[in-house]
Amino acid sequence: MTAPEPTAPELLQEALATFAQLFDEARAAGEPDPTAMVVATAALDARPSARTVLLKAFDARGFVFYTHLDGRKGRDLQANPHAALLMHWPRVRQGVQVRIEGAVEVVNDEEADAYFASRPRGSQIGAWASKQSETLESRDAFVQRIAQVDREFEGREVPRPPRWSGLRVRPERVEFWYGAEFRLHERFAYESDLAGEWSKRMLYP
Repeated sequence: MTAPEPTAPELLQEALATFAQLFDEARAAGEPDPTAMVVATAALDARPSARTVLLKAFDARGFVFYTHLDGRKGRDLQANPHAALLMHWPRVRQGVQVRIEGAVEVVNDEEADAYFASRPRGSQIGAWASKQSETLESRDAFVQRIAQVDREFEGREVPRPPRWSGLRVRPERVEFWYGAEFRLHERFAYESDLAGEWSKRMLYP
């Protein structure tokens, strides 16, 4: 007798469990940085932009990375709060890719504060000193800003900058791509419809 197909909530949990297993395999396989992922955004003019960020948390609510909200990706995601993520782990099995698409929201202040407090002090200082994505006159100018911020917070804890926070991608589509010989790859897509019901299907490579 065949097992019944998982219900919609179970499918989301299945996708998350698969991601967690592959993430653990990536760490065990010695990937240079398993948390590295490409995040693609589009501004209101529909022009796409992509860059690599670091995954800092994931659970049933979504996948979180941190950034300056006034940088280009922050501005894009506030104007058009939808993103696509891509993780590539070539050392896992015969190569694995995970693609995640969904709506984006800013994490709450408590969550952002807790993560910022866990960062090395140098990274905290850098978050204050950087005017992310704005024109920089010279490296020396940046070094001077870093020194200025370091003096400002000397002898006390560095608070989180007000426009620095986390962005959570709430998954609406999750695809697992497994590499195979002769490019006969295996692909499985988990997708949520407008009612929040999840489905799973296999795709041609």
